[in-house]
Amino acid sequence: MSEEIFGQKKVIRHQIRELKNGLTPSQKQSEADTVFYKIELLPEFQNANNIFIYWSLPDELPTLAFIDKWCDKKQFFLPAIIGNGMVLKHYSPSESLLKGTHGIMEPNSLIDFNGEVELGIIPGVAFDGHKNRLGRGKGYYDRFFSNNKSLKIGVCFDFQLLKTLPVSLHDVKMDKIVSPTQIVN
Repeated sequence: MSEEIFGQKKVIRHQIRELKNGLTPSQKQSEADTVFYKIELLPEFQNANNIFIYWSLPDELPTLAFIDKWCDKKQFFLPAIIGNGMVLKHYSPSESLLKGTHGIMEPNSLIDFNGEVELGIIPGVAFDGHKNRLGRGKGYYDRFFSNNKSLKIGVCFDFQLLKTLPVSLHDVKMDKIVSPTQIVN
């Protein structure tokens, strides 16, 4: 990655972090409710049985209410970081979660899921109208989804959806992006 692209990404990450810091928990939940309602209406969600989803960090669209609502009808898989890679672990409300790498909650299971997920619901720092995603900079999602053919839906607050993003060759595009007011197909 060129120094110029690296610098541009760093600036965007800082700007988005500042905007996220201005949101209250109720604003975050309200916007998440809108985004996940839109996802529930998508045929891709309705037809999917195995779904990759993230356990939200405090600065991301909250996922807990959505996961709780659907965990009896869908199989959810959460990411777990192992070394430089990411694996999936089955989520069950009856099993405990533990704090993994970077403080991200993950299922307390020794068993990795090696099957296929039909749908990935993916967070990001920012997205653009060309379906590019800017992550936190570690590359876990890009490496994982570069070899995964599931439909990828990026989810975000409206201010995270930018006109264009600086991109690198390894950055994996989304298939759709859903924000409270927009769906990018």
